[in-house]
Amino acid sequence: MKICIFKKYIIFIHQQEGVITIATTNYSSSGGPHQDRRFPRRDKEELHKINEKIKSPVVRVVGENIEPGIYNFKEALTMAENLELDLVEISPTANPPVCRIVDYKKFLYELKKKQKEIKAKTAKVVVKEIRMGPQTDEHDFNFKLKHARSFLQEGAKVKVEVFFRGRSIVYKDQGEIILLKFAQELMEFGKVEKLPLLEGKRMIMIIAPKKAAV
Repeated sequence: MKICIFKKYIIFIHQQEGVITIATTNYSSSGGPHQDRRFPRRDKEELHKINEKIKSPVVRVVGENIEPGIYNFKEALTMAENLELDLVEISPTANPPVCRIVDYKKFLYELKKKQKEIKAKTAKVVVKEIRMGPQTDEHDFNFKLKHARSFLQEGAKVKVEVFFRGRSIVYKDQGEIILLKFAQELMEFGKVEKLPLLEGKRMIMIIAPKKAAV
């Protein structure tokens, strides 16, 4: 049993044989208990109704190795049993509801696989930042180039920035040259998505990874 105290309430939480019991007691000015509530745990909602859990007397049946059409429920269930498969309600709001004869475990696996693929395609794009100065030497240039190449190969975009400190803004043309040279060195791995653009004391360029050939 777990006991929690919240303001005027004492909460008792007890779990036994799959049922969670919650009892709350509120001590009034007279000192007596105020209330006692019990809440059974709700079962997890199923994704689909299958086999005997389907309630519609008539269903539209689809699937492989069957004749698609409208059948009464018992006939549709018998078709699924003869194929040692499940009758799965995939469109409950249709008239009549649409059911697929399929291996339900395999059906769920394929469904989750498609959801993961969709999630991967819509995943947030990672942007890595690299900073340089307008007079970056060759050693530092190549060091940052190596990191940018690695980021692009991992599928991330690269935001390359040249920062002008104080009066170094007079070297803005040199900063643009460095950025374009940087992009040229990465042509095999990425393409320029945003050309060098001066924003305040920063000149920014964005390089996106090249999609791998299918």
